[in-house]
Amino acid sequence: MNCIARHCHFALALFSVTAIYFWSNTPASAAATDSRPRIIVSTDIGGTDPDDFQSMVHLLVYADSFDLEGLISSPYGPGRKEHILEVIDHYAKDFANLKTHSERYPTPEALRAMTKQGEAAVAPYAGVRRPTEGSQWIVQCARRDDPRPLHVLVWGGIEDLAQALHDAPDILPKLRVYFVGGPNKKWSPDAYQYLADHHPTLWIIEANSTYRGWFVGGNQQGEWGNKEFVSRHIAGHGALGDFFNTHLGGTMKMGDTPSVAWLLKGTPEDPSKPGWGGQFVRAWERPYLRFDRLTTSKDRIEVFGILELVLSLSADAPAKPEAQLLVENQSLVGHVAEDKTVRFRFSPKDPKTYTFTIRGNVPSLDGKTGGITAVLPSPDLAKQPSADFPNWWTDDPTPELAEGAFFGAKTVSRWREDFLRDFAARLERCKSPATTQKKTAAKTASD
Repeated sequence: MNCIARHCHFALALFSVTAIYFWSNTPASAAATDSRPRIIVSTDIGGTDPDDFQSMVHLLVYADSFDLEGLISSPYGPGRKEHILEVIDHYAKDFANLKTHSERYPTPEALRAMTKQGEAAVAPYAGVRRPTEGSQWIVQCARRDDPRPLHVLVWGGIEDLAQALHDAPDILPKLRVYFVGGPNKKWSPDAYQYLADHHPTLWIIEANSTYRGWFVGGNQQGEWGNKEFVSRHIAGHGALGDFFNTHLGGTMKMGDTPSVAWLLKGTPEDPSKPGWGGQFVRAWERPYLRFDRLTTSKDRIEVFGILELVLSLSADAPAKPEAQLLVENQSLVGHVAEDKTVRFRFSPKDPKTYTFTIRGNVPSLDGKTGGITAVLPSPDLAKQPSADFPNWWTDDPTPELAEGAFFGAKTVSRWREDFLRDFAARLERCKSPATTQKKTAAKTASD
């Protein structure tokens, strides 16, 4: 490499580093001119929930609509930061086309710089464990001098959000959280309970079943079917479209996408208003039941509630007692407390009867069995907002808004043709550059 080439190479590298530094240190004066929602996405992509790959594709084709500040890997399973980077690699292939449609699409380099590794294990009984790169990034972004709220969209474990609030409770007023709960809450019961116990004034939408309206119900005829839509409008549409098509056998799910759609079309500051991401009610008292005994199928708990079993250790317990609660595909590690009890927390994600077995080195508990029956919430609860959770929102239990057992799901599925038609138009951007007329319009919109 000659001297001039080396000089150019160094200048280009310096420019890239400076650009990333400028992006991460944008002053309030610049932020004040940007009306787009600030967002961080926390995802279990690449873990046990493959539809997050699809939701990430959807997010990135709409990336110009947001001031995207963070992508955090927050799994309870094998998903890691590199799975987010894998999607960004496909975005990079389509970037040349995308940026002709809007100058506000972030560069692949900027996306990679904001991608962080979060907590990779479920929280202990305390609900928090240690700071992670992901939780620290939430704190850093929330503390930026920016008048806009910071929207944290939780697609996986809620551990990094809990850790961030534990380490920096001052950021709470800045946050607006959309938590796709249900199965994710099932895997994060201790982190969730930490938030409910210690940060009840958090502004949060707890969507345990509403999100299912993205792929259940609505018009699923012809091109609007979950499989047909993929073959017609996603496959063959750039690198991102083809990547989407390789997951879930070419069938659309995108269960976490309502959190993004809530910011695209609706009234984000008022979840009681209708929108693509659902329509919610003020939360009633968060369902929590504690038993000092083994429960049976005759005991009842509200679906998505938190069941806590507090069981006494017998005199013959070893010096280091260990116990696990085996229920469906979970092995919940018991917390041995100072009061000589072992404690388990479980969140049922379906309205049905569950059975469980305890295994461990405590003779009086090993092999013991029990159960619990999860039931749908009463519609009357929508009229009983909790004073303790003034900014907490959740699924509307009105029967007319349910898709089967998934209450609230019709508040999303009713918009199915609208949001899918819009998504199809967005995917065309991956496939082809904008015309001269569209480029002019995009430049005008950016200015």
